[in-house]
Amino acid sequence: MDSAVFAAVLLGAACHAGWNVLIKLRIDPLAATMLVALAGGLVALALLPVTGLPARECWPWLLLSILTHLFYFVGLIESYRAGELAQVYPLARGSAPLMTAMSSALLLGERLAAGAWIGIAVLAAGVLLLSARGGRDLARIDRLSVGFALFTAGTICVYSLVDGIGGRASGNPLAYTLALFAGDGIVMALYTWARGGRRVFSEALPYWRLGLAGGLLQLVSYGIAIWAMTRAPIALVAALRESSVLFAALLAVLILKEPLRPARIVSALMIVAGMVLIRLA
Repeated sequence: MDSAVFAAVLLGAACHAGWNVLIKLRIDPLAATMLVALAGGLVALALLPVTGLPARECWPWLLLSILTHLFYFVGLIESYRAGELAQVYPLARGSAPLMTAMSSALLLGERLAAGAWIGIAVLAAGVLLLSARGGRDLARIDRLSVGFALFTAGTICVYSLVDGIGGRASGNPLAYTLALFAGDGIVMALYTWARGGRRVFSEALPYWRLGLAGGLLQLVSYGIAIWAMTRAPIALVAALRESSVLFAALLAVLILKEPLRPARIVSALMIVAGMVLIRLA
């Protein structure tokens, strides 16, 4: 993988962890997720006139991505309600790279070198280990939160493939990203109104600054990923993004006061080893 793409995806991973941590702060996950999505959507709408709309060829992929992201947000919301960030986030993100790699090989014909497959597997194993000792005793794993986390992983796989294809077809990854976020913001606001009504918006409004920060982090993070998928195999970009769990684990310990366990050191080393193999692929 090219050095510039590699560095950019790592920056995006840090941004991704940041907005996920913001979801766990202070307010209900539905209100927080809506706030982040709506803020990102408003920023995207403001910038869209500068880039213009992406090419028509990508519009079916764009619409499919907006729908998939709705299911992603729903899965994420319910995961965070049921479980700890340090368990739910790595499980959702760690299962997705292998799903995406296998799907891109079968459906898109993307061929990866043996070293790349090993890197993806090692990184995913490190992420899953981080989840296994992330917060709760293994004997007391919340099956509901795990189920939602795995559902979320499936949506990550789908939107990664869809946006990889759509970004390439758009002719302008930035325009595609802005159109996607504008659509996500609108759909998430409608879903929130249907689910909780005015109460949820009233609860979220005092935290609009946090929402704006989260929306900007989300926009930058995924915009980088879509751009990177136009220049590198989708599976490699999707796997490398999951290094965000390292940043999320650090933030979970420092900000959310979730417990730090020795297994996190081992999982961190595995994730870094996977990243090196992906970089060399």
